[in-house]
Amino acid sequence: MLQQLEKADIVRCMVAPYTARKHKAEFGQFMTPARVARFMVSLFPASTLRTCRLLDAGAGVGALSCAFLDRWVTGGFGFDAVEATAYEIDDTLRGYLAQHLTSYQGVTPQIVAGDYIELATANDLFTAKQPTGYTHVVLNPPYRKIHSNSAHRLALRRVGIETVNLYSAFVALAITQATQGGHVVAIIPRSFCNGPYYRPFRDFILKRTAIRHLHLFESRNKAFKDDKVLQENIILHLERGGQQGPVMVSTSNDDTFTNLATHEHPFDQIVFSDDRERFIHIPTSPEKNAIELSPAICYTLDDIGIKVSTGPVVDFRLKEHLRDMPEKGTVPLLYPGHFSGSGTMWPIEGMKKPNAIRHNADTEKWLYPNGFYCVVRRLSSKEEKRRIVASVVEPGVFGNAPMLGFENHLNLFHDNKRGLPESLAHGLALFLNTTVVDEYFRRFNGHTQVNATDLKRMKYPSRSTLIQLGEWVVSQGPLTQDQIDAKVGTIAA
Repeated sequence: MLQQLEKADIVRCMVAPYTARKHKAEFGQFMTPARVARFMVSLFPASTLRTCRLLDAGAGVGALSCAFLDRWVTGGFGFDAVEATAYEIDDTLRGYLAQHLTSYQGVTPQIVAGDYIELATANDLFTAKQPTGYTHVVLNPPYRKIHSNSAHRLALRRVGIETVNLYSAFVALAITQATQGGHVVAIIPRSFCNGPYYRPFRDFILKRTAIRHLHLFESRNKAFKDDKVLQENIILHLERGGQQGPVMVSTSNDDTFTNLATHEHPFDQIVFSDDRERFIHIPTSPEKNAIELSPAICYTLDDIGIKVSTGPVVDFRLKEHLRDMPEKGTVPLLYPGHFSGSGTMWPIEGMKKPNAIRHNADTEKWLYPNGFYCVVRRLSSKEEKRRIVASVVEPGVFGNAPMLGFENHLNLFHDNKRGLPESLAHGLALFLNTTVVDEYFRRFNGHTQVNATDLKRMKYPSRSTLIQLGEWVVSQGPLTQDQIDAKVGTIAA
């Protein structure tokens, strides 16, 4: 006999192909496959509460609720009864949702039609004294940006939540409605783990909950492959008001979970204690590598007199000053596409991005003097061989250009907004392009962004060692990865 989760999954497979792309985009919702739902529910600890109060906001056809209730009826929890509240905005799905939830004995279902954010932030509902709150929350929230002056954004602000996407709003509201000691399990995009826009949401989570478990899918498109969602998703388990301790981190290649690997990590490897941005890292291996073990790689960027910044030119904000090709009154504008293994290529005719930016009073503060710099792309594909790809900016490529523009998708190593000594720039790039650096970075930073903060936190060889490496590089021809690794290995041993 099929469990309700399998029935819900049959409905999901039946409904999803006929749901228009426009309709999905409007609600930002993608239904949870059965295997993902079952894994998510397995993260809840055993419980002997007499009554469970379950919340499933954005419930769809009820896959997550059914996975939870199937675990209960097969002995996974010791509840006597479950009060299940499910919010669903889509009229076409609520009938299936009701059918699935009402089939369980001992369950009191409440199916709420409407917008979860609107309803949960309404004064009478949000401020009402709830004697217990929700003991368990399971979520696959919608993914869609919230505009700064939208009704959702204003409603969230009224209850002290500042965030930029529906998924983070749902999680924040659910945390607020959970009881002390209540557990929240959600599958959401990885994007909240870093970057400035999600800083308030990270603060919200870290202030109110303990992170118990993080699960990372190694392939970006496997969690919701039926809906062709190219999104880096994670599953997180939070405990409202819990005392933070070590965090369990698991990985799997896809939603079959056949190669599931799980390790425990100290919390200070998840959120670094001195990181003001509160980035959330997901280490993928417990073993230390040569970077962490080498006594010669122990220096900070401050120690070696180098700074790293995000490229300051945000092109859409300076659009009127951009030019496709260089002309009188312009200086070079550099994007990741201008750099490759063979060096700097500029200008590139027919490139989709502009090659130049006007040099005037409006752009002066965003430009750097022409010189030697080391740059690292901020974005990469998870499937690329290396996450960190460093290149050297060589001033001779740009003739007598007095200034350079660095676009926002580059990280830039510099000396107080000036160029670096040539050997130092080359040595730094050589070090950053090693396999051991890439392995170290991937272990702590599974996301595809390489942020300036992450590069700032790393340890480096001494300035004199980097200069020696750079002098060696300049005397060589093109290098293979093995040659790069072997050379840096001589100073890491």
